[in-house]
Amino acid sequence: MPALLPVASRLQLLPRALLSMASGSSPSQSSPASGSGYIPGSVSAAFVTCPNETVAKEIASAKVQVMGCSEWGCLFTFRAVVEKRLAACVNVIPQITSIYEWKGKIEEDSEVLMMIKTQSSLVPALTDFVRSVHPYEVAEVIALPVEQGNFPYLHWVHQVTKSVSD
Repeated sequence: MPALLPVASRLQLLPRALLSMASGSSPSQSSPASGSGYIPGSVSAAFVTCPNETVAKEIASAKVQVMGCSEWGCLFTFRAVVEKRLAACVNVIPQITSIYEWKGKIEEDSEVLMMIKTQSSLVPALTDFVRSVHPYEVAEVIALPVEQGNFPYLHWVHQVTKSVSD
């Protein structure tokens, strides 16, 4: 049995996999969904950065409470993306470093990356939800369409999120 790559090595391969998803080219270990009934691009992988794993896990799988959402100090309870069926699966990837310009200064922060699998038609609702519960002033939510992949998995994504999109 081949040895597993260390986490750092696997994360270095992530950009290559993401590029192949975005370009529609077939990664060497992926099987095309042609002839399977899958409509290319109907599933998306959305990416969200968070300040830490606790925030990412709250957005992904728990009820999120946002205090002081307005000048009236209101309290809203939000269900998370998986519970709301806005996503079939969320991967929480720890220990990324983000370097960016914010308010005229170059910043460098340790963050967590969420990779969220959902139907492409649900990305606007997913974005709205994340923006409503995310602690950042400007939440990063970007999505790439999945052109190819394992058909049973892509079908599962549709089935799990189906009731929301219908």
